[in-house]
Amino acid sequence: MSAAATSEFRTIALIGKYQSREIAESLRLLATFLSQRGIEVLLEEDTAAAVGANGYAVAGYEAIGTRAELAIILGGDGTMLNAARHLAEFEVPLVGINQGRLGFMTDIALGAMIDSITALLEGKFSREQRFLLNAEVLRDGEVAFQTLALNDVVVNKGDIGRMIELEVKVDGELIHVLRADGLIVSTPTGSTAYALSANGPILHPSVPGIAIVPLCPHALTNRPITVSDNSVIDIALLLPHDARVHFDGQTRYDARAGDVVRIARSRYNLTLLHPPGYSYFAMLREKLHWSSTPRH
Repeated sequence: MSAAATSEFRTIALIGKYQSREIAESLRLLATFLSQRGIEVLLEEDTAAAVGANGYAVAGYEAIGTRAELAIILGGDGTMLNAARHLAEFEVPLVGINQGRLGFMTDIALGAMIDSITALLEGKFSREQRFLLNAEVLRDGEVAFQTLALNDVVVNKGDIGRMIELEVKVDGELIHVLRADGLIVSTPTGSTAYALSANGPILHPSVPGIAIVPLCPHALTNRPITVSDNSVIDIALLLPHDARVHFDGQTRYDARAGDVVRIARSRYNLTLLHPPGYSYFAMLREKLHWSSTPRH
């Protein structure tokens, strides 16, 4: 019996980082491998435009969401974040092949690509769910902008060279009025991204919490705090300060004084598939160089 006949994945989408010759070669190799096993291959349309369709079906994210049982991401965490936000509502599981730098979510090494995908097709993988944030910018009580974020929502001072002032509330209760360069609101997935560089806590993916991390606060007593993932977080921009709001570092919105950024857990979850032997703590040890021998 062929591997394709025993696999639950009969249609697989391939999504790659653009402008990368190495990724183009890996995509072609993987597409050929899957096709030879009787699996229908869909190439995401921007990926196909960059590397060539080579006779494979080309599909946008909506078509991928309705047709694919799995999406394989080749690139770094940025490529994974972009795909995750587009596919979250369709509940398509993702697996990442790391061709970026750190790769906290793209955990299959390029050299192990074929072996790991073979194991996955044979059902040898673990599933992990990550939640996303729903973020809205409210202006005069109306929604002026709305999007999803898997890593974080960042409110910062934008191009101005001074601090901004923010009123931060959780479920309607005031936490503090913050004078700072900005504020990061992070999921557990994003806790190893920008929030980590701002001395935020690392949250295990199973922790049902949202981290609120000040950016260069004026008062040294302002510290990160983790709240329940059931919380609604409101960040009001106090006069006279405008601000810029970033979503996963990929989408941004220029907010005005008086606007409120409202953040809550999204109803969508992301499913990541991990190869055999995956360990979150082993990943942290590798990426953050924990337990390594100090260099003299």
